[in-house]
Amino acid sequence: MHIEAAGAAGTYSTDVQATRTDRLPGRHNRFSTTRRRPGLQPAVVLSRAENRAQDQGAIVNHTSTPIVAPGGALDWSGVNMQRVPCERGQVVFAQGDPARTVMYVEDGAVRMSVLSQNGKEAIVAMLQPGHFFGEACLAGQSTRMATATTIRRSTLRAIPRDEMIRHLHLKPAFLDHFIAHMVKRNIRIEQDLVDQLFNTSEKRLARALLLLDRSGDANGHDFVIPRISQELLAEMVGTTRARINLFMNKFRRLGFVDYKSSGSMKINSSLLHVVLRGR
Repeated sequence: MHIEAAGAAGTYSTDVQATRTDRLPGRHNRFSTTRRRPGLQPAVVLSRAENRAQDQGAIVNHTSTPIVAPGGALDWSGVNMQRVPCERGQVVFAQGDPARTVMYVEDGAVRMSVLSQNGKEAIVAMLQPGHFFGEACLAGQSTRMATATTIRRSTLRAIPRDEMIRHLHLKPAFLDHFIAHMVKRNIRIEQDLVDQLFNTSEKRLARALLLLDRSGDANGHDFVIPRISQELLAEMVGTTRARINLFMNKFRRLGFVDYKSSGSMKINSSLLHVVLRGR
């Protein structure tokens, strides 16, 4: 199903979105300059190995990107918007659709995917409660650059573009929250890029499992991921379903994950940290 809130009244249409899996290529360039002034100690220049170690140390820590504040912390009073209930697998908006609203995840989870001209698809983001998406329309983007699909039953808020701009101007606390969200999103994108460039498929899968449900937080507690297919995990990691099956069997054998009768998975976050750090 294809769901897009158009203005305050809201109109909905249906559509079918075909998807295929693939991974996106990436490039990584590091530029570094060091200047010295009289009377100052020489700057310490890290070796390439030390730089890479720092990069990997940042991306394996799933707590390095702070958790977004829950929806209850935001002041929605006076905002002309819609609350949109969605079933699992519904398309909120599709790549190429007109961009007229900013969306907010109140409850549930949403995946953002991009489809290439030759039909290959890659997942570029997994959104949890407290995340905005579709906010590029605020900067003048007229069409959606990605497809948003719910991965479990969700409740979203749809705010028309002009209404979102008005509320940002009127509510400084709301604006501060939104700016913090965008900065955290940028940090996460950079971490994802380094993850794709330097980590193996197995480590990328472990990181993806940690990030799927932020309720595991930084305390090393076990947490449960709702039912998710290996095909979807393969799209997230950028590998094949066969390799995902191989890694998941290994994680299960070592006690890192435990499948429940409902199809959900219990994740031992402390043991997954061991995998990510290669110990």
